[in-house]
Amino acid sequence: MLQDFVRKGEVVMETIEERVFARRRWVPEKMRAFGFRPVGDGYVLERSFLDGDFKAVLSVTEKGAVTGRVIDTISQDDYYQLRQKNATGAYVNTVRAAYEQLLEDVAAACCQDVLFASDQANRLTQCILERFQVEPDFPWERAERYQSYGTFRHASNRKWFALIMRVKRAVLDKDGNPALVDVINLKIPPEHGDALHQLPGVYPAYHMNHKTWISVVLDDTQTDKAIMAWIEGSYRLTE
Repeated sequence: MLQDFVRKGEVVMETIEERVFARRRWVPEKMRAFGFRPVGDGYVLERSFLDGDFKAVLSVTEKGAVTGRVIDTISQDDYYQLRQKNATGAYVNTVRAAYEQLLEDVAAACCQDVLFASDQANRLTQCILERFQVEPDFPWERAERYQSYGTFRHASNRKWFALIMRVKRAVLDKDGNPALVDVINLKIPPEHGDALHQLPGVYPAYHMNHKTWISVVLDDTQTDKAIMAWIEGSYRLTE
């Protein structure tokens, strides 16, 4: 179960930008008011921080993907220590904290919050609310790495019938792909497993019983209608 996954520490390492903006959606009007300037099909913002010692350059694509640079204003070079895992000194930690606070300020001014990173996960959440009157809860929200993992439970017995989490593609395809994707875990009749595993975007459940649970990638490979049918089946099996 997911508790074992959390204890083992097998987590996805996101960039600072991915972590801050994963569950937020950009609002162009707010971006322009904050100081973003249109560049091509996206937007760019430049802001100094730490008393002008550093400059952040944020680029946001038309689809909302964010990349960031942190530049040392004295050398005019990228501050590469920012993203080095083994760089843990007091100074680099100060720079990281200041940069992350800048990103949080940008997000508060320019974005609206959503529950999950993928559009399909958010659409399905609304469908579950309308069909079963159930909203997700986030039992690990105090742990930064797991705060986006949402469970959908029966009101009567508090059992999960669906779980949405964000994982590396590599844990599904076993190909080393570090890209992050939302998946939903759903319970199935064991006799349906082999057939479902042949469908695009459907896998044996990540960190759950492979015979009775599946993981479905929420990238629109499968339609909302198809996934909702599996959600309804999972709801009945766990009721």
